[in-house]
Amino acid sequence: MTLPGPIATPIVFDVNVLVQAIASGNSPYISWPSPPPTSGNPFADCLGVINDAAEFALWLSPHILSNTTRVLMTVVGTPKDEASDYEEILIEMAHASGGGLLTPPRTVPDCRDHEDNLVLDLAAEVGALLLVSEDTDLTSMSPWQGVPILRPAEFVSRVDAMRRHRRTR
Repeated sequence: MTLPGPIATPIVFDVNVLVQAIASGNSPYISWPSPPPTSGNPFADCLGVINDAAEFALWLSPHILSNTTRVLMTVVGTPKDEASDYEEILIEMAHASGGGLLTPPRTVPDCRDHEDNLVLDLAAEVGALLLVSEDTDLTSMSPWQGVPILRPAEFVSRVDAMRRHRRTR
């Protein structure tokens, strides 16, 4: 009898994490190494953790993807074709990690920012056990319905510590 492997923990990244992963300096865009070593960009390191497809299943929504693309194009100045390519890469990473793309029902009114409620809708629908965001409207709610909301640097640090602990056993 073969036992199934570990089940990936459902996780949601806020738009700001996905934007800053390539808009901030030190972004190893395309390779996204997983900590350690870190790239010096905790947002990119978050994607490195997902790119491993080891512990976490990334879930995305059309809302998160469209806002990521919109911010990249209008605020960062990313060309449309590059922003679209990035969106496709994110979807591929989500599927490869055991997560995916889902349009959740709109049920959460908990945050004062309507856009953030749409992120919480996804977290609720997929049963996310973690939410990663740099948005203080969200991080100030942690834990939200028992779900920790971590800043990217904290998430990467905890994953690194967890992996180091596992290797020492």
